[in-house]
Amino acid sequence: MREGAADNPVNPEVCPALYRLITAHGKPIDACLGVEGLPQSATGQGTMFTGVNCPAAIGRHQEGFPGPALRKIIEENNIFLELKKRGKKVRFADAYLVDSADELALRRFKSVTTVMALTAPETVSTVSDLIHDNALMQDLTRETIQDRYPDIPMIHPQRAAEHLFRIARNNDFTLYEFFQTDVAGHSSDYARACAVLRLYDLFLASLVRFCEAASITLVMTADHGNIEAMNERGHTRNPVPFIAYGPKGRQLRDQVNSLADVTPAILSVIHCKE
Repeated sequence: MREGAADNPVNPEVCPALYRLITAHGKPIDACLGVEGLPQSATGQGTMFTGVNCPAAIGRHQEGFPGPALRKIIEENNIFLELKKRGKKVRFADAYLVDSADELALRRFKSVTTVMALTAPETVSTVSDLIHDNALMQDLTRETIQDRYPDIPMIHPQRAAEHLFRIARNNDFTLYEFFQTDVAGHSSDYARACAVLRLYDLFLASLVRFCEAASITLVMTADHGNIEAMNERGHTRNPVPFIAYGPKGRQLRDQVNSLADVTPAILSVIHCKE
């Protein structure tokens, strides 16, 4: 984070709910992981979801879709698989525009979260889940799919928060991935970044209230810096915020100093099946 920078839209005027969580329930953590070069999405997410320092393991930061070496790490060791071993119910709340996990597996290019979800196919959310409000689109409002699925109505971000809360109540661990902030960060368009953050903040403010009422711990982080420096198109070496809010918040924050600590910390607070 670069608090107070003129090109940083992550501020209390633009996104008060997010800013409050960062300052009151967050801490800066390392995304560089001791490897030269700018942090990238594939190795950052791989590290976050496995506890393995992926850029160190493959010798570099890797962007985009994971290559064979990184895929192997993810397929053998990830938070979904470990929680399944513990008898926990897990869900990836982002809807894929497919009818089944088998259809998703046929895709040539797969993101880190897709590779991970396919190791536990029951976690995959489909178009049917989205239609029945049992999944979210990555843009929250469903605007990006209106040309392909005009019969699936758009929703307000607050409604998306309701849907995610309902999913989370039925699972021990629920993952939701929002990457429109990364897209906006790469645009170098400050107004666009502010618009994305304002929309996300409406969602987040509602989600926080739901989590408070149900004593659910909310965990948020990022695989690299980007939107906090709108004068740069690429990623940054800045620390990223790790937010843990709720009953297990302090315990999680105390354990996490880099992306490699995220999965081990979460696993430490989710008890094994009796």
